[in-house]
Amino acid sequence: MILILVVTGIGIYLSPNDLASCGHFPTQNANCQKVDAIVAVSGGNTSLRTKGAIELFKRGWAKYIIFSGDALDTKSPSNASIMRQQALAAGIPKDVIITEDSSQTTHQNAKKTNQLLVEHNINSLIVVTSPYHQRRTAIEFTKYTDQHVKVLSHPIKNDPDWPWYWWITPRGWWLAIGELAKISAVQAGESR
Repeated sequence: MILILVVTGIGIYLSPNDLASCGHFPTQNANCQKVDAIVAVSGGNTSLRTKGAIELFKRGWAKYIIFSGDALDTKSPSNASIMRQQALAAGIPKDVIITEDSSQTTHQNAKKTNQLLVEHNINSLIVVTSPYHQRRTAIEFTKYTDQHVKVLSHPIKNDPDWPWYWWITPRGWWLAIGELAKISAVQAGESR
């Protein structure tokens, strides 16, 4: 019984979803209104994160879509540029796509994306990432964006790294414990 409560608590804590009570499309309800931008950060399953952001954009959730992240191998094309290509192939107009190509960490995703938010007068956003990564990403973006910027969370669905049964896999526990440690570090003033 205690294990069930711990597993459920960790899963809920790591995966906040501000759009959970919304339908597929924006409405006038609180947290269900259209935002200025959708931000997808690379890492984990970058292609699925990109797909999640594209789906939200196509449903009318934002006027811009931002892709953030460099490649691990900095001699390769950035993850953000590959995400941009995926969006273009899915029919997203090039003039609504913004890329941030140099961040290597979640901390850098937030700080460097904030510069783009200021440049494009973006005051509200939905951050899209993997469920296990969503809480820390929301904390970092809230911490490093201007105070007036509204940050909403929306984790991707069907992430193979974070299935509903994550707690019976060693990788699931590795991700959960790693994220909890990184969240503690961020809240203590150390960013990763």
